Amino acid sequence: MSAQGKQPASVSDGTVTNPRGIPQAPFVDKVEDYVSSRQEVEATLRNFQEMISKYQFMELNLQKRIAGLKDKIPDIQKTLDTVKFLKTRTDESDPIETTFELNETLYAKASVPATEEVYLWLGANVMLSYPVDEAEELLTTKLATARKSHSNCEEDLEFLREQITTMEVAIARVYNWDVVQRRKERAEEETKEKEENAEASKAKK
Repeated sequence: MSAQGKQPASVSDGTVTNPRGIPQAPFVDKVEDYVSSRQEVEATLRNFQEMISKYQFMELNLQKRIAGLKDKIPDIQKTLDTVKFLKTRTDESDPIETTFELNETLYAKASVPATEEVYLWLGANVMLSYPVDEAEELLTTKLATARKSHSNCEEDLEFLREQITTMEVAIARVYNWDVVQRRKERAEEETKEKEENAEASKAKK
């Protein structure tokens, strides 16, 4: 189960949600609790389908977010490993011969001496200088946050799939209930028609 032992939350209007506020789908045990007549079937099915569409929209967004995190986490880990390596170097260490990326197709060679300062990209074309210790702390926090976010997204994705399945079952139950009611009405009409025909035959005699 996606909740992994966690109890579902509840918002002020009584709606049950998961820990990130995604509403739980209603479980249709008795169709009569949602539909009192065949005239309400179409509106109820439309409402349930709209709920599925909303869940599917959230599912798509989560899938995109998970894909982004899967790309981001290794980059943060690689940067953190580099900072940790630079932290081990002393003034007596020989400079490191390496290459660095200028753009997607252009690289330059560099000689990197021991340093107590690194520059980190923060996004939006912003780069800041950090002492190595602070950079390590920042990256460690960012990595933990990204992994937690990835875990939450995976949990939410499983929760959403369960809700979609629940709504699909609800739609099937309402549809089947409608089919049964149609058959009952048809049978009642046929019985009434036979009775009327029988009465008519008696009257002629």
